[in-house]
Amino acid sequence: MQITVIIPTYNRAEILRKTLEAYGEQIGEHKMLEVLVVDDGSDDHTAAVVDECSRLFPVPLRYLYQANAGLAAARNNALREAQGDLILLGDDDIIPSPRLVAEHVDWHKRYPQDNVGVLGYVPWSPHVRATPFMKWSGLYGPQFNFGYFKPGAALDFQYGYFCNTSVKVSFLKQHGTFSEAFRTYGYEDIELSYRLSKKGYTLLYNPEAVGYHNKYETLENAIQRVEKLYQSWPEFAKTEAGARFLELWRAQRAEPPVRSIALMKRLILPIKAVAVRLLRPLVNTHLPLPNWLYSQIFYQYVTSFAAVVGGQEEQ
Repeated sequence: MQITVIIPTYNRAEILRKTLEAYGEQIGEHKMLEVLVVDDGSDDHTAAVVDECSRLFPVPLRYLYQANAGLAAARNNALREAQGDLILLGDDDIIPSPRLVAEHVDWHKRYPQDNVGVLGYVPWSPHVRATPFMKWSGLYGPQFNFGYFKPGAALDFQYGYFCNTSVKVSFLKQHGTFSEAFRTYGYEDIELSYRLSKKGYTLLYNPEAVGYHNKYETLENAIQRVEKLYQSWPEFAKTEAGARFLELWRAQRAEPPVRSIALMKRLILPIKAVAVRLLRPLVNTHLPLPNWLYSQIFYQYVTSFAAVVGGQEEQ
């Protein structure tokens, strides 16, 4: 069982260099057959970086260039070229831990069924010195939801992140690839996960397959990222996956809140606006705040999902 690593990239040459160097230093029974870098129309020195890294790379490092067409098209481009039995989809700013690839391969040996995929853990890189806000964002949203996942758990399609995910090539070729209607950031991975789940796809969580997110994110950066994500909502909303996603969101919203949370909201509501303004400057510091405060502050400033879908949301 051999694996092809796929890394799409766009104008992140030096970040990509660090990621490739880490893939070149994998240990254990990683079974890497090749690494494919798909350049989505970069105008920096990405090609030169790949060429430099390829000279000492332990397996073939192949460079694929395409005119800018988006992440979904880049991944599909690589999928057509992949020669492995497995593919590992990463990002150019996800630096693999030394055993990341071996952990993915090991789990596919344990679960050899074609329909089984594996999601690894993506914490922030130690080098970026993540703030408590960043840690909250990666564990409980709006970046990721890893704090809710249990080792070995089968995950719902809504958590089908493709930034550190491995799947069998045969299953993808039989049941579908990314929709290239998505040209901007977001939702293309969830849409594919939904279609695959209808064909029996099971995504298992392996927290030992660690890929470090090599990025620093402030509150303002997080807000901008989510606003950018919303630009893809109209395309996602056209799909069956989008309709199901919205149905689940509405059902969750209709559930009565936990009693303690409801009481806290009633207590804080009269002073919320003032408190949020006063506490906002602390969000980008290393002074820890309660997770519920990060949630209150973040969702006070970002456009509500209800507004995006045309509904109304209680603030």
